[in-house]
Amino acid sequence: MPLSKERKEEYFSKFKELLGTYNKIFVVEVDNVGSNQLQRTRIDLRGKAEVLMGKNTMMRKCVREFVEENPGSPCEQLEALCRGNIGFVFTNGDLGEVRSVLESNVSPAPARVGAIAPCDVIIPKGPTGCDPGQTAFFQTLQIATKISRGQIEMTNDTQLITTGEKVNASQAAILQKLNIEPFTYGLVLKHVYDNGSLFSAKVLDITDDVLANMFGKALSMMASLSLALGYPTQASVPHSIANAFKAVLAVTLGCDNYSFATADIYKEYLADPSKFAGSGGGGGGDGAAAAEEEAVVEEEEEMEAPAVDMFGGDGGDGDY
Repeated sequence: MPLSKERKEEYFSKFKELLGTYNKIFVVEVDNVGSNQLQRTRIDLRGKAEVLMGKNTMMRKCVREFVEENPGSPCEQLEALCRGNIGFVFTNGDLGEVRSVLESNVSPAPARVGAIAPCDVIIPKGPTGCDPGQTAFFQTLQIATKISRGQIEMTNDTQLITTGEKVNASQAAILQKLNIEPFTYGLVLKHVYDNGSLFSAKVLDITDDVLANMFGKALSMMASLSLALGYPTQASVPHSIANAFKAVLAVTLGCDNYSFATADIYKEYLADPSKFAGSGGGGGGDGAAAAEEEAVVEEEEEMEAPAVDMFGGDGGDGDY
């Protein structure tokens, strides 16, 4: 039943109000999402975000009119995204927090005939609970089975459906027999609009740790290139200074009549390395450990003596 003129005006007014109030928007796909599941998502997002669904033609018209009323608005990008079964989630809060709520609201669902599989379906090996009379049904799907304790048992894990494949009648029937609901459906994040910038939702997977790791690798590569080319940069200067110090230290160690404060430490070490031995441990720790080890060895030797007498010889060469 089409919406009345009053309801359409109310919808247009609300959509434009949301576009003007919020500067962050999730574009979500709502395939196979029921009204109860959508209502639960709205409840969980209360106070954090607002969900708005609608017909694509109406949403495109709302965006178009909003841009006409607000020339230069970056919301114009949203018009092209109104394709398929999509909706909008408006927020001014943390995108990561709202995303967690959206992704946590999923419901298991059975495999229906003709549905596109969103993931691989693998049936684990083991007893199926089916009586031996249904063996032919498993053989049709080329599933290896055996009869065990009066029921059919699968001998191997079997990949029944591949991602992106259409579910056929036999696959749906066997999953129903085994009481398996392989798919989960919820709001799928497709795009993110943030203060005029539009990007894929996959960008949210990039955390601070990922960025720091990538920056570290790039910095290391830049330093290596700068050192190889002999071209100083901010990334290579610390390495150049370290290499220069090593060269000066090597020359100083080779001279008998010249030195400097830092080089004296290295000269002292080369002259008598024993002075620096055991600097990481306590003063009497090594001696105590050695004494204890000697005591243990003596104990073992004393305990080995009776073992020889048990066989009747003290030389160890006699027969027993």
